[in-house]
Amino acid sequence: MSDSSSLPPLRPTPRAELARDALSTPLLSRAARLARWAGPGTRVDAGGGLVDEELPAAAEVLGLTGADAAALASEAWRVAVDAGLVEIVDEEAGTVAAGAELTRLTSGAPDDVLAVWLAALETVLADASVPDLDDLVDSLGESGTVDFSKLDWDPEAEADFLDGVLGNLYLLAVSEDGPGDAPIPLPALAASVIVPSDMGEPTDDVLEQVSDAMMRLDDQFRLLEPIGLVAYRPVDEALMADADEEPAAFGNGADGSDGLEGSADTEDIADTEDTADADDADVSRYGMVRLTALGRHGLRARLLESGVDAPLVGELADKDAHALFDGTAAFGPRAALAETEQWLARREPLAAARELLTAARGTDPGGPLRRLRCQQALSLVGGAAEPALREVLDDPELGGLARVWLTEHGATDVPPPSEAMIFWLTVDTVAAQLAAEGNSEELRELVAGLAAQHSGFFAAAWRVDHPATADVLEAMGRLHPDKKIAKEARKAAFKARSQQGG
Repeated sequence: MSDSSSLPPLRPTPRAELARDALSTPLLSRAARLARWAGPGTRVDAGGGLVDEELPAAAEVLGLTGADAAALASEAWRVAVDAGLVEIVDEEAGTVAAGAELTRLTSGAPDDVLAVWLAALETVLADASVPDLDDLVDSLGESGTVDFSKLDWDPEAEADFLDGVLGNLYLLAVSEDGPGDAPIPLPALAASVIVPSDMGEPTDDVLEQVSDAMMRLDDQFRLLEPIGLVAYRPVDEALMADADEEPAAFGNGADGSDGLEGSADTEDIADTEDTADADDADVSRYGMVRLTALGRHGLRARLLESGVDAPLVGELADKDAHALFDGTAAFGPRAALAETEQWLARREPLAAARELLTAARGTDPGGPLRRLRCQQALSLVGGAAEPALREVLDDPELGGLARVWLTEHGATDVPPPSEAMIFWLTVDTVAAQLAAEGNSEELRELVAGLAAQHSGFFAAAWRVDHPATADVLEAMGRLHPDKKIAKEARKAAFKARSQQGG
């Protein structure tokens, strides 16, 4: 997986629970059973796979029957070898023995189990990016090597495609605004990596690419489900038999229009899922996929290994307040709240309040958001924080925040703020909301309310000695619905910037 900007934090699942899930996955449990079954008489070929004569016995050990029994047994054996559950003792003789990882899997701690599972996952992911065996056989050149040009298959591009799809699934699973544990329609997921984000109505060629991608993903998710990465409902076989039928999920937008129109991002995948409820049975025929808790753990491990910042809620609990504020700056409100709760749980309330307030100071661009996060954290501390708030009543940056907190907690002896403090706190609050949410509807309402409550707001606001004053006034001019008031805000922003020498 390629590097990217920081992702939303993953809500952790207990490691013991993840380890139990890993041990119960069909593919890893089969691999472990074969590793225990293998002995000095078990024979493998030059590639480490079971020789054909061994496959019936291996299938019998696994309780497998039917036409796919030998293939499933062979797959489980390959995972056992690649994950270290089986060791090749003598390549020429083709003899094997139990590997060191078998003991780690069956007797180790949860992290040991998960490490073995991750190794098995890599094997399956590699297999999922390989074409069908029949296609490989057809593409063999005279030298016996694969002719990739004849196969029309680029191994690196295929791996990147699957990584992109799994990356979108991960983002949806950890995003506050995504479907979380809800299954995603396969057409929407395929579109997320095929349809350009700036494309309006998808062309026939693009729709055909999406349809082809769906079929590839259907094969791949069928392989990935037995290792526990995803829960998958495959494409209805009847649809594959009807080549003339168009995927209904392509047209399941809220207004009945093409659901792929301009929707090659994860937010639109979530929208597609929301609107699919009206015709669940129809949409589900085209495949539905959901990342499991184990799958989220596995993909996060791969993201971290590739250098992507993939945070985990609770990672900041042992850090100082500065690290807490910096680390949660890009978090959504619910994730920031969950992280802050864990941070507070490890500290004495009054000491925590003082540390938070100290870290909230600063006139740098991140200061307003730190003070917003501080205010949110202090709301969780309760009455024990009161002495710390009273200590900063005269602080020019924290005095307004302290007065708000004390008043909300019933204090009746709070000194009234000066007009300058009120305006400074107002600018700081809007700057924090801009940093946290951007141009949200809540911020639009806040902007409209501020202008309505104070007729001379802009005449006074541009004089506020806050580094974000000009930026805040410009944002208010952009967000206010009344053109006349918006113009006043822009004029005030110009004055503020001139005063600041900008």
